Amino acid sequence: MGRKKIKSKAVEGRQDAVKPSTKQSKWYEIPKWHILGILLTGFVLYANTLGHDYTQDDAIVIYDNMFTQQGISGIPGILKNDTFFGFFKEEGKANLVSGGRYRPFTLILFAIEWQFFGRNPMIGHLLNIIFYGLLGIMIYLTLRLLLAGHMENKTLALLALATSIIYVAHPIHTEVVANIKGRDEIISMLGSIIALWAILKNELQYKLKYTLIAAIGFFIALMSKENAITFLAIVPLSLIVFKKKSVLESLKKSWSLFVSAILFMMIRFSILGFDFGDSPNELMNNPFLKIVNNTYVDFSSSEKLATILVSLGKYIQLLIFPHPLSHDYYPRSIDIMTWGDWQTLISLLLYTCLLGFIFYFWKKHKIIAFGITFYLITLSIVSNIVFPIGTLMSERFLFMPSLGLILVLSWLIFRLKNSKLILASFFIMFFLLSAKTIDRNPVWKDDYTLFTTDVKSNPKSAKLLNAAGGAMTTRAGKMTESPQKTAILRQAIVYLEKAVTIHPAYRNAYLLLGNAHYYLQEFEKSVGYFDKALSIDPNFQDALTNLPIVLRDGGRFMGQKKNNFVKAEEWLQRSYQMNPKDYETSRLLGITYGIQGSDTKAIQYFLKATELRPDIAANYSSLGTAYMNVGNKEKAREAFNKAVELDPNALQHLTN
Repeated sequence: MGRKKIKSKAVEGRQDAVKPSTKQSKWYEIPKWHILGILLTGFVLYANTLGHDYTQDDAIVIYDNMFTQQGISGIPGILKNDTFFGFFKEEGKANLVSGGRYRPFTLILFAIEWQFFGRNPMIGHLLNIIFYGLLGIMIYLTLRLLLAGHMENKTLALLALATSIIYVAHPIHTEVVANIKGRDEIISMLGSIIALWAILKNELQYKLKYTLIAAIGFFIALMSKENAITFLAIVPLSLIVFKKKSVLESLKKSWSLFVSAILFMMIRFSILGFDFGDSPNELMNNPFLKIVNNTYVDFSSSEKLATILVSLGKYIQLLIFPHPLSHDYYPRSIDIMTWGDWQTLISLLLYTCLLGFIFYFWKKHKIIAFGITFYLITLSIVSNIVFPIGTLMSERFLFMPSLGLILVLSWLIFRLKNSKLILASFFIMFFLLSAKTIDRNPVWKDDYTLFTTDVKSNPKSAKLLNAAGGAMTTRAGKMTESPQKTAILRQAIVYLEKAVTIHPAYRNAYLLLGNAHYYLQEFEKSVGYFDKALSIDPNFQDALTNLPIVLRDGGRFMGQKKNNFVKAEEWLQRSYQMNPKDYETSRLLGITYGIQGSDTKAIQYFLKATELRPDIAANYSSLGTAYMNVGNKEKAREAFNKAVELDPNALQHLTN
């Protein structure tokens, strides 16, 4: 008595039984066609990456990683070391990124690929597409299980399909799929979704195999990338929201995931230790530094939080309007922000609204509340709020969180009353997202294309400016002298000078500036930039390798082209002190001293030249001339005889 009747409607948020339909399903309602459609969508959208080369961080995990290049025999080394150790090959450098990285599973996959296919980026790109398609399928199957009982079966199937298709098509994911190294994100997400799927299958009918699948899938996810750990919250949350389990029940049903997480953490700590990472005092590994009185200092707490908040707002913008895209958001892609900046206030408003929506829609519209919560939980670990991650933001960090907001968007479209409007909305959205994805993929062709394209839309990142300048300098260095080569080098210098304006202690940018000016035969500037790089880091090996070459060739240029033998001597002596085993430097020093009339010194360096290259006749003829000039005819005769022994025509220039 006094009870109200509950209306029976098969709508989201209600648990009413749904009567099975006796009506025959149309072809586009059949799950196997949905699965095929998702797989084909992923392949068609990313087919234009199959001819691409390695790019971005592929060097770190694939072709310049000593363990990966060993193939299957390198797997023990992968398992025993930080992910970056195989690239840096030095203790300590692997931990340049806060907390280190332990992601061996995808490196093992790369090692196996290298074993059977060698250096073959096409195989890597193909496997990324396949894994991405499988991820889309697992999202579809998992959503059907997750939302079962919350809507009519046909709507459920189409909503799961639409969400999966939009996820696969979204261009925010191009960085992950088009870059082979991005497989760590794909496998981590795939393993996490498989774990959720298996837990949901256990809800229908408990079987040990599903428990094992959940544990193994989640362990692989964690071994691929650490941010899978957020699914320790996502899986219980899914059971609470959609399966009406209590908190305690949901945790009990997720026990296998906690076992996998504990095992992973034990392994990780045994390899990397318990240090989650202090922020290093270097701008490229700590975006929350600024220059005060020519010294890098930490942001204030207010500046740091405001800047993080703006980056979080940028994520929402990219999900809604993914343009322009960039693989790089290093300092100062986003400026140092304060609470007086409008971007900060808008971001604060956006995230306040998201939190408000969770509470407002928690009972009324569970999909909205769940989708937003999914987004926030999975984003939290890469937000810089929980702990520093070494960079401010990245599009790949949205690979996992994006699913939550895409689910919300798809559901909102399905709430439209008109079926034609629903269909039109999805097709328009799918077409626009797909077009952007297909258009974005060619940018990932190679490093040169990627860097020189993105620097135009993101000209405030010191790292990107450095990368673009470096790629252009490397390309120009392989070209013959031409106006085109000069133009490329001049543009490279513009980018690199901007990089050091943003980051005055950017040693690598100074190195590249030295290289660029070297190729332009602007040796004074080249030497100056190498000296600047070494003043920042006296042990900078690349600068220590390049500088003696620049000094040597600059010394030759000063002597031969400018007749400035004083400068030639100065630079050649510096080069000799840095690399006394370089034959050409010794030879040039001998010539320089000989021209200046310092024959005793000339003899010293010609002797060194003959020691380093005893097979070259010209060294002995030059040595003989120097001996003649100091009046040592016996030594001169010995040197001339050796020259003739090596080359009968060696003294022809003297007789002429």
